[in-house]
Amino acid sequence: MFEGVDQNGKRISLKEFRGKKVILYFYPKDDTPGCTAQACNLRDNYEQLIKLGYQVIGVSTDSVQSHKKFEDKYELPFPLIADEDKKIVEDYKVWGEKKFMGKTYIGTNRTTFLIDENGVLRKIITKPDTKNQTQQVLDAWA
Repeated sequence: MFEGVDQNGKRISLKEFRGKKVILYFYPKDDTPGCTAQACNLRDNYEQLIKLGYQVIGVSTDSVQSHKKFEDKYELPFPLIADEDKKIVEDYKVWGEKKFMGKTYIGTNRTTFLIDENGVLRKIITKPDTKNQTQQVLDAWA
């Protein structure tokens, strides 16, 4: 379960998506190369996903304002939850140690959770393919 505020200041929660398959994807930072590739792949396939009964929801620890800029710049059609207090990333256990270019730091580990129509977690993709996230999700549900 989760509840948060999206890029438009709207409060959303998992329970309002009962009856839909939810693609809940956690990403490190707005407007960075990997995160942009992932968001744009989901955007480019959004109509197909909606027709198949999916709802896409992104989560990062960036602010509402950062999410709004990211949404506007790339015309993203789905909610991006601003988890500034890190409650959701901690609840889903994706906040933790990371390594990049030889440095270790704490941040959001890119992870995608697939939740069924009844709110039950069905699959966790621990290594999302940012450029092919949609196909990876569809293959996981197959």
